[in-house]
Amino acid sequence: MLNDFVIVGGGVIGLMLARELSQAGAGVTLIERGACAQESSWAGGGIVSPLYPWRYSDPITALASLSQAAYPKLAAELLQETGIDPELRTEGALFLRVADQAEALAWAQAQGKRMQVVDKAFLYDREPEAAPHCESALWMPDTASIRNPRLGQALKRSLELNPRVRLLENTEIRALRIQDGEVLGVETAQAVFSARKVILATGAWTGQLLSDLGIHSQIQPVRGQMILFKAVPNLVRGVVLMDGRYVIPRADGRILAGSTLEYVGFDKQTCEEARLSLQETAYRIIPALADFPIEHHWAGLRPGSVDGIPWIGAVPGYQNLYINAGHFRNGLVLAPAAVRLLTETLLERPTSLDPAPYLPSARIQAAQP
Repeated sequence: MLNDFVIVGGGVIGLMLARELSQAGAGVTLIERGACAQESSWAGGGIVSPLYPWRYSDPITALASLSQAAYPKLAAELLQETGIDPELRTEGALFLRVADQAEALAWAQAQGKRMQVVDKAFLYDREPEAAPHCESALWMPDTASIRNPRLGQALKRSLELNPRVRLLENTEIRALRIQDGEVLGVETAQAVFSARKVILATGAWTGQLLSDLGIHSQIQPVRGQMILFKAVPNLVRGVVLMDGRYVIPRADGRILAGSTLEYVGFDKQTCEEARLSLQETAYRIIPALADFPIEHHWAGLRPGSVDGIPWIGAVPGYQNLYINAGHFRNGLVLAPAAVRLLTETLLERPTSLDPAPYLPSARIQAAQP
């Protein structure tokens, strides 16, 4: 069977891409070496914004803005399709003790984002348990969070219900089938899957795959560790950030605290040093968390890239091969826009964003040692 598209990688990017392409009438096979949405898609915090958005480049801001606008519709559609609620919550974000406040406000004004300085009365009325003795904070009321494991479950279920999609988990590709520079499909232990176009959405493992093709990408795994408190509903209303870390509340009262940034290869082990550091940070941000148990401590591997700008588009030197990877800390943040841009490229439609900053040809040049 000749597929229109074979997608390698079943994280949020791959799942969203399969959904969009199939909705456009294409036949899609998605191949995941483990279980879908179980790597960085599961391990992240789910803030639908870069952590300190004014500190990022224009290409990331463009993708983030388009994604933020897309998430409400996507979450509602997934709930209707599958009965699984991704729990998109728009409760805003408070930034405490921001050193570059003037730059943040200037960025917000230039980008048309709602941001303001609020006094301590507003801060502690909004978040009574926030770090004490803050005289002011930055407030972004439109910042949302989504429960990323539930988002992954909903996307997977959506594909299972879609007759245009074949979903293969626990299936590792052995090789790309390449003839005279043209990618014809992929080989697994079970079968060969031919396709008109093949897309790599393989997260932290993308650098290895590209290296096998002779392409130096500097996409590499970056470990992030997080902890989860079993707290009570409304202890924290929205996202609270301080000193580069954050807490994120869930609807059931659980509160995530994260995260570390570690260059340790493909090691996903947790360590006591990180747990203690995250715990200390969480207590500084929300002192009342000291009264609640830590329910879980885990690690995930982000697809790190040199500047955090993802690779989206055709892989040069290989006909019919495309990529959507290298989103670093912002895979979930950028996913709807990154998927839309690649979908438009694959279907030869006008693009919602200028594709130039994300093209693999430009990224390869920037990544050369």
